[in-house]
Amino acid sequence: MNIMLMAVNAKYIHSNPAVYDLRAYAHQYRQYITLKEYTINQQMQEIIRDVYLTHPDVVCVSCYIWNISFVRDIVRDLKKVLPATAFWAGGPEVSYDAEKFLLSEKAFCGVMTGEGEETFRRLCGHYAEGYPLDEIPGLVYRSGKELINTGAPVPVELDKIPFIYENLDDFQNRIIYYESSRGCPFACSYCLSSIDKRVRFRSLDLVLPELQFFLNHQVPQVKFVDRTFNCNHDRTLTIWRYLLEHDNSVTNFHFEIGADLLNDEELDLLGKMRPGLVQLEIGVQSTNMQTLREIRRTADFEKIRKSVMRVHSFGNIHQHLDLIAGLPYEDYSSFIQSFNDVYSLRPDQLQLGFLKVLKGSYMEEKQPEYHLITGEKEPYEVMSTEWLSFDEVLRLKSVEEMVEVYYNTGQFGTTLALAEGYFNDPFSFYESLGEYYEEKHLSTLSHARIRRYEIFMDFLEERTEADPDAIRDSLVQDLYLREKLKSRPAFALDQKPYEEAIWHYRREKRIAKTAHIERLRDGRYLLFDYDKRDFKSGNAAVYDITAEMENSYENV
Repeated sequence: MNIMLMAVNAKYIHSNPAVYDLRAYAHQYRQYITLKEYTINQQMQEIIRDVYLTHPDVVCVSCYIWNISFVRDIVRDLKKVLPATAFWAGGPEVSYDAEKFLLSEKAFCGVMTGEGEETFRRLCGHYAEGYPLDEIPGLVYRSGKELINTGAPVPVELDKIPFIYENLDDFQNRIIYYESSRGCPFACSYCLSSIDKRVRFRSLDLVLPELQFFLNHQVPQVKFVDRTFNCNHDRTLTIWRYLLEHDNSVTNFHFEIGADLLNDEELDLLGKMRPGLVQLEIGVQSTNMQTLREIRRTADFEKIRKSVMRVHSFGNIHQHLDLIAGLPYEDYSSFIQSFNDVYSLRPDQLQLGFLKVLKGSYMEEKQPEYHLITGEKEPYEVMSTEWLSFDEVLRLKSVEEMVEVYYNTGQFGTTLALAEGYFNDPFSFYESLGEYYEEKHLSTLSHARIRRYEIFMDFLEERTEADPDAIRDSLVQDLYLREKLKSRPAFALDQKPYEEAIWHYRREKRIAKTAHIERLRDGRYLLFDYDKRDFKSGNAAVYDITAEMENSYENV
């Protein structure tokens, strides 16, 4: 008997902890289980060949919003070459409309609904030992022309799931995902986690040694998948204190938190963390109170603002803030306000996402009421709502692209500070820059990094009254903050008149060869030290050495 667990990830660096959990939980059937991970970027024929040569009797595929079309297509073809193989689907993309899925996908014999560990273990028992299918909760399967539904799956005690990372060879150069709790105490209407309001925790007697395992092996990053990690203050403090006390100076831990839930004790603890020890992802989604009430979020933006700004003052923690466009009662002008509110917090990354109507979510039930139009296929992303037209969605898409390129990359900070002063608010700047890309037919092209700087320069010279020399100086500064350039951009000031003075300064001060000194049009000399970098942006340390240069070497 060969039972294959099959995951199809979005990227190679991702892993699928769900299939590893299933295999670990069904440990008494381990000899029958094969685990395979692929990506949606692989050639389908390559995957079909690999699965076929494994000769599985059963294939259980994990289905998500990012892979469902790929999975449908590949299983249809696999069934042609493996007609005797039983194909089962599981995961959030099939759990909430299993009957409909099976009616359209004849290659599958059944669906494992909801939480899968106990269901999969018993399914292995069915194939290995003849355990009756109709006695396994959490299944929808074919029986002749009928579809049999065995009811809700059995909730699993998280402590009974074995630790899946004992062998890290399977996860080389990949993100490690770690689950210390399931469920969420909140009821956000767009989120599937709101369906299970019972928050279940893995015992700290297990969690702390498992975190120590990652620390001992100097894993680069561990991403907690807990939906609201800090919903229990005592537990949060215990875990964060442990990480602080056992820091290995290498591993980074990523947490998705509710910033409004942070208390003073937790904030004080965060302030003591090594730069880069932890990073925080914070879902703001909107600052429109009517929108927040409608989507059943209780977060107070003023509390979020205070917590985010206090963490920002520490200078040691990367903060990633999220917004969602397309929510009920959020029209274009309201979203502008939400954007500017969040942008004012200066997060290290601002993700402007678009509402995706997930199967089984409360948002799906409200879809007709909101006149919420989405794409027919996954990711079921918003196209228009009662409050937001498709034209406005497209404009927001353009803003999203500009934020990704010019803000989230961290490569344009100096020039952004200059540019924003010429617009009414940050949103207006990104909106205008997006319009410029459209008008110049730049949005559909692939641009080299230096070309992004040139476009930015052309935009500012055409659309603002900024001094062209100041624009060029700021762009040059941004370029050299990131790296010592091998070839200088055309808009940089010719350095030949200053080379002798710079050479003497370097020799006198014994400046490392790896560092760079640049003379700007405004008369300043800047020294870029690439041996000292900001841990969040990756930018070099920069020093204004103008006074030293003028006093000692300007007239050499």
